[in-house]
Amino acid sequence: MKFFLDYDVPSDVAWLLRREGHSVALLHDSLPRTTADPAVLEHATRNGMVLITCNRKDFLALAQTRVHRGVIILIRRKTRHAELAKLLSLVRRAGEEGLDGNLNFA
Repeated sequence: MKFFLDYDVPSDVAWLLRREGHSVALLHDSLPRTTADPAVLEHATRNGMVLITCNRKDFLALAQTRVHRGVIILIRRKTRHAELAKLLSLVRRAGEEGLDGNLNFA
């Protein structure tokens, strides 16, 4: 699968997803950090990527009003290990078909 990580997503998420064989692009490598959220989602969608973000407030609303390849809102947990475990469980369980066009929480 192809993922696009918003600037607020911890770097070890990219490491984990790449280790699992997924393609990962980082916002700061593709767009200015100040890019508006609608443009971030549009970039991910145009490039066939599932967006992963910690920005629940803005992307929850955007994902409900726009077509996209999938949005995962990463919920901050007590430990980074718990965050990564939830994300990995979601990706494995849902697969590409389950993530495509859906809003998910990990």
